[in-house]
Amino acid sequence: MNEVSPSRNHVLRFFSDLGPGLITGAADDDPSGISTYSVTGAAFGLTPLWTAAFSFPLMTAVQLMCARLGMVTGRGLAANIRRHYPRWVMWSACGLLLVANIFNIGADLAGMSDALSLVTGYNSPIWAPLFGVSLVAMVVFASYRLVANIFKWLTLSLFAYVATAFFTHPQWNAVLRATLIPHIEWTKEYFAVLVGIFGTTISPYLFFWQSAQEVEEERAQGRKTIAQRQGATDAELSKSRRDVAIGMLFSQVVMYFIILTTATTLHAHGLKDIQSAKDAAEALRPLAGKWAYLLFTLGIVGTGMLGIPVLAGSSAYGVAESLAWGGSLDFKPRVMPKFYAVLAVAVALGLCLDFSGFNSVKMLFYSAVLNGVLAPPLIVLVILLTSNRQVMGPRQNTPLIRWLGWICAVVMAVCAVGMFVV
Repeated sequence: MNEVSPSRNHVLRFFSDLGPGLITGAADDDPSGISTYSVTGAAFGLTPLWTAAFSFPLMTAVQLMCARLGMVTGRGLAANIRRHYPRWVMWSACGLLLVANIFNIGADLAGMSDALSLVTGYNSPIWAPLFGVSLVAMVVFASYRLVANIFKWLTLSLFAYVATAFFTHPQWNAVLRATLIPHIEWTKEYFAVLVGIFGTTISPYLFFWQSAQEVEEERAQGRKTIAQRQGATDAELSKSRRDVAIGMLFSQVVMYFIILTTATTLHAHGLKDIQSAKDAAEALRPLAGKWAYLLFTLGIVGTGMLGIPVLAGSSAYGVAESLAWGGSLDFKPRVMPKFYAVLAVAVALGLCLDFSGFNSVKMLFYSAVLNGVLAPPLIVLVILLTSNRQVMGPRQNTPLIRWLGWICAVVMAVCAVGMFVV
């Protein structure tokens, strides 16, 4: 009988310990995010690479607060907003989240369809419905544990973008300089790109998803009631910090390499005006070779299979918690039909946008606008909730996390204002 080597055992145990943080970070790099980063690298080359390092501690702080909120209170973000703030605050946040997510789902389905058309050479209107129905079926009929494990393995598809960058043979001295030295061009075009990067990276749907998934993890461990879930041990919080930090780092590494790939190919060859990830993939074929093109294109499909259920799931959690329905992927549809109905309707409405003639680039733009409007006040709510002793008990934010959260809120507010000005 063959024994598993200790090193392999360690790797498997390390990966199995990762959960909501890893999935949330990977879901951040959905097809819409890939489009944003591709446009950025093509338009401005290596100069925006510093934004990956800059945004990493900010998004990590916000997601850590969301994770801690779910673990300590035993409730998701929407449920906590409902308990501690006026109804209009809750419904404003939930309404904007729903609309932004639906536009994002439509853009992601369109991106996946375009990618599969490029690979197969068969442009068919059935791709988007096929993806939509398959993803909803997976979430509806599989158990939470199975869905979580599928999501974790889907994160591996993002390594396609790390690998692709090495096919482009970048000049590493220039790459290192652009990474470490912030560069800002005082033009409306560059500012619009910064708005897009921060709006795509620090997205409200991730806040709702992170807190809800921490609750799901506790349910999966047998803590079915709120009383059983309330509170968290030092070991649990430490494990969550590691999970979230690794997930956010993974997200930013992928973003970094997508910008790097498109900068060293498209921008370097004068192809600066692309509109989507599809344009980037098509342009990569003659410049970076067949394998880079295939990795980039298939990565879009893999990230969409992870991103769309997270978008639809965060919508369902937001609505279910706001209306006190109760919602969990660990229960079957017959037990929580309203929760699953919201999830399915969100995907269906995204599909409707695709078939109504909405351009995927416009859907991405509208989603970014709504996320930019919702993110700053929502971050403020998260900071206030997780800094409140009545809510968190002794598990309030540390000063570092709190100040990083406030910096993030200010940066996102500037981006939101800039989005309208530009």
